[in-house]
Amino acid sequence: MKIAVAGTGYVGLSLATLLSQRHEVMALDIIPEKVEQINARKSPIQDEYIEKYFAEKELNLTATLDYKEAFYGAEFIIVSTPTNYDPEQNYFDTSSVEDILEKADALNYQGSVVIKSTIPVGFVKRMKEKYPKLDIFFSPEFLREGKALYDNLYPSRIIVGSREEAGHKFAELLLEAALKDDVPVLYMGSTEAEAVKLFANTYLALRVSYFNELDTYADVKGLNAKEIIKGVCLDPRIGDFYNNPSFGYGGYCLPKDTKQLLANYENVPQNLIEAIVKANETRKQFIVDEILEMHPEVVGIYRLTMKSGSDNFRSSAIQDIIRKLQDNGKKVVIYEPTLDGTEFEGIELINDLGKFKEISSIILANRMEDEILDISDKVYTRDLWGRD
Repeated sequence: MKIAVAGTGYVGLSLATLLSQRHEVMALDIIPEKVEQINARKSPIQDEYIEKYFAEKELNLTATLDYKEAFYGAEFIIVSTPTNYDPEQNYFDTSSVEDILEKADALNYQGSVVIKSTIPVGFVKRMKEKYPKLDIFFSPEFLREGKALYDNLYPSRIIVGSREEAGHKFAELLLEAALKDDVPVLYMGSTEAEAVKLFANTYLALRVSYFNELDTYADVKGLNAKEIIKGVCLDPRIGDFYNNPSFGYGGYCLPKDTKQLLANYENVPQNLIEAIVKANETRKQFIVDEILEMHPEVVGIYRLTMKSGSDNFRSSAIQDIIRKLQDNGKKVVIYEPTLDGTEFEGIELINDLGKFKEISSIILANRMEDEILDISDKVYTRDLWGRD
């Protein structure tokens, strides 16, 4: 069948790659350079499996800037456009998703529109009222940056916000492309599926915040955080995973999804959800205070990307830390080899690692890497295990 995918970020490009092994896929984007890269089989994002599949697989995948070309004859339109959190509106900016729905409606589109972009709880219900001729449902994604295609090939679960035939057919598309056997599939209403996405990511943010606050306590009290975390996590109900302290949670999903869920709690009693959002700010301020107490002349930032295998630093915790350090009058320099040029948002970029090591009084590294082990006495990190 023909499938259209609107948006070629981590979600869209991984799905387009996955499904184009067996079906005709047209990937729609608004950036000409990305379209050219995809058609030349060069991945515009860093993802080991997408790069591998581009190089080795026969993919029936074409990228285009023309939405009419993409949508015409497609049985599904998969929407994976960005929905950034708007702090002024206290809600997701869903304009990119609504733009796709408006275009599909204007074309009298007869297939099904599957929203993969993260959206507020109740969004699909409102869109169905606005576009009654369109078959719209939500299917959340659970992908990691840099491992998006891998997570589609080996999904933890498939959740579809539709119990209709189209919902089952969409689940079958994902199942037939997966390399994992016995993938759990859940069918539910789109509103419940929207809630699953936000609550799942907020729980992950809670876990990050929990171990960060444990680490903060251990640091202030002069205790061994590694030993405490190991002892806590040997309880099988807790588990020895996703427990490595960091500078705070960041990236595409957790910061905006936690805030969106909190916004959805209007007129609903809660304490915990608000605390998760606040905990991340408290952790970043703690890191800043620790650095300021050392009185460094120059603070070096080793990588804006916060974890290995990712080229994304959108909403990374380190950027807030940088701003707070600057507000306190500290000179900051950045080492980020994925960026060209001599500055990032007015801050000096030093892409000569040797020079960066030499000029920095102290180096902040969310995760330790082999290339900075030689100056480990200069490195400030909360990384206990040398892994994400």
